[in-house]
This record gives sequence, structure tokens and C-alpha cells, in this order.
Amino acid sequence: VSPWVVPLAALEGARCQPPPRHEMLAPYLLETEPWGLDLHLELECNGTVVSRPSFAGMYWTAAQQLAHMTVNGARLRTGDLYASGTVSGPAAGEWGSFLELSWNGRRPLRLRDGSERTFLEDGDVVAIRGTAAGTAGAPIGLGEVKGQILPAPRRA
Repeated sequence: VSPWVVPLAALEGARCQPPPRHEMLAPYLLETEPWGLDLHLELECNGTVVSRPSFAGMYWTAAQQLAHMTVNGARLRTGDLYASGTVSGPAAGEWGSFLELSWNGRRPLRLRDGSERTFLEDGDVVAIRGTAAGTAGAPIGLGEVKGQILPAPRRA
């Protein structure tokens, strides 16, 4: 469990313009002043950094993601957390999943220990770290989430 909680106000320096829209948005997704977040992520597998995607290129803003999540009646409370799902950029070094990074398993990634991966395996340790620009120019750490892939339980 990470002790990091970053209030939205602290991310003021990371605000950016979202990418141009090419589709007509549903009325509940329209924003009078749309803004995205220029967050920088680092994905690591077994101690090897495999990708560095940026959240700035995400088509849907955080506000739109929140609106979409709640339009069907789902409720949120102060303090609830939500996530965007996979964050991927246009370049190979910015792809956010092993499916993309390994070209659907056709191009293995070589890790620092010499092993190769096309998909995550039992025992793999994955970490995601994030930073954002602070209002004073210094980066803000967004913390780290880290987990290990465990084997599926065996049925008796």
C-alpha cells in the first residue's frame, strides 16, 4: 500500500491540452475548458524498465473518465480512487502493456537478467511509478505500485 495521495490541486503544473477530438462527444462528456494531465509513467518488469508512457496523450481526460464511470448511476465518494486503465503512447517505448510491447507475443522483450518475456509469467514482479510537473517546476512523485504475479491456486 502506497502512502502517496496527491491532491488534484498539486497537479496544477501538470495540466495540458488534451489531444484533438476526432469524434462527436456524447453530451455528458463535453467540457467547457478541457484539460489533460502530463503525467510520466515508468513500467518495470523484474528490475528492467520496459516502457515510459506519458498520460498527456490520453484521448479521454480525467474528468471525462470520471463522468463516463458515473453516467450509468455508479456512485463515488470522496476519497475513492479510480484509474484510467492502460496508458499507451504512439511510440514503441511508450506502450503500456505486454500485448503491445511484444507485438502480441511475436517479439519477446529481453530483460536485464537475460530472460525474455512476451507476456507476464508467474513470479514476475511489476512496478509502475509516476511523476508530474509541480507548480514550482520541481517534479512531484506520484508513488509506486508494485506487485508479483502469483500462480493460480490449484483445485483440490
